Amino acid sequence: MASPNGGEDFESSLLSFEKLDRASPDLWPEQLPGVSEFAASFKNPITNSPPKWMAELESEDIEMLKELGSLTTANLMEKVKGLQNLAYQLGLEEWIGCGRAGLRS
Repeated sequence: MASPNGGEDFESSLLSFEKLDRASPDLWPEQLPGVSEFAASFKNPITNSPPKWMAELESEDIEMLKELGSLTTANLMEKVKGLQNLAYQLGLEEWIGCGRAGLRS
């Protein structure tokens, strides 16, 4: 264990006064495209206009978001599984329909 006087010297030797420029894309690349722009839209939370992404939503979309936001994790997973099954069934019906159309040609 270091002496009480030596501990301060050791801690001061660990300090770095290097200035890192966060504006450099080489040093700090954007990890997920679009995240910086999305985060910048929340810099001033007190605005009269809705965010850009919300301007395109209709009232049905907002109600769906509220509904999904109120679900528990298990219920949300059940909803996602139901949507996956629905997408699979629609794809299957499309495939069968395309196969029938190919037989007629």
